[in-house]
Amino acid sequence: MAIRTTPGATGPNGTNNGLNFKEIIRSSPCVFAIGVAGDSGSGKTTFTQSIREIFGEDLVTTITLDDYHLYDRAQRREMGVTPLDPAANRIDLIEEHLAELKAGRTIMKPVYDHAVGTFGAPVPFTPGKIVILEGLHTLFTPRLRALLDFTLFVEPDREVKEAWKIRRDMAKRGYDRDQVLKEILERQPDYLRYIAPQRGFADVVVRISHSKYGSALAQTRNVYQVSLIQDPMDQTVGDVDLGIDLFAILSLAERNFMLEFINHEDPRRRRGEIIFDGELGGHVVRRLEQSIEEQTHVRPIAIARGREYVTAVDVAQLIIAWRIIHRRIFLERCIGPNQHAKGM
Repeated sequence: MAIRTTPGATGPNGTNNGLNFKEIIRSSPCVFAIGVAGDSGSGKTTFTQSIREIFGEDLVTTITLDDYHLYDRAQRREMGVTPLDPAANRIDLIEEHLAELKAGRTIMKPVYDHAVGTFGAPVPFTPGKIVILEGLHTLFTPRLRALLDFTLFVEPDREVKEAWKIRRDMAKRGYDRDQVLKEILERQPDYLRYIAPQRGFADVVVRISHSKYGSALAQTRNVYQVSLIQDPMDQTVGDVDLGIDLFAILSLAERNFMLEFINHEDPRRRRGEIIFDGELGGHVVRRLEQSIEEQTHVRPIAIARGREYVTAVDVAQLIIAWRIIHRRIFLERCIGPNQHAKGM
């Protein structure tokens, strides 16, 4: 379908004529769906956190697709299946519920309790104007992909993912270290078969690895190297500066930072990869926040507020937030189950 600026919301150059974008979303009949796929413990929530912070809990709601497991933990163990197997999940119900949410209707959402590995009673779930779906199979079927307006695939390196999963499952799910490591090994074949291929359908692939400045920085200051592999944007919002102040970096930097761009030569799909590593001064990232404020007239956007330094993860969050907002600005109309506003 052709993509044009939303009538009444944006001007001819793609700007929103001074209107508060948050209010535009609030008054719109559209429900904008963001899909985030990746393995368990891969950090999926991290890279949409900025959208939650910018637009608030009144507009943003989140569904975790673990609630749509078909079997509880004991049943999976008895059957010898992992939750990464699509057959161990109610994907048809996910599709049905996402269509209902896109139409603005309340669903009765299933509940899976990770603390005990069993199901609770379903609960009513009413969509906000922005719905985030996070899970193992978010991009698994054509119907799910058609219902989503923006998609991410989060892919940490194996060492990073193991460290995160050990920390999370021991703290929140009652596992010991050996249990977590055993589960990671058991899940690997299903990850490669069912989860990893979904990266090919994502608008943005997020890769996380240990910093080139030392893996210990992950523990002490949450410093990682982050790559964003993205499709080009066919439409742009006018007069929005996403520049990084190189003078400020070169004259004031006291910590290591790297910025790199790689063009992916693929005749089937043109993609570019931007790589961040290390830490930037908070005042530099503030420029990126101001750009989003100027584009949306939503203030303040202050992810870096009060912080002397921000990490590559923080910068990546802001870039992803800008891409999501950009996609929403050019959404022409509400999307039905068989329509999709892609192509940007």
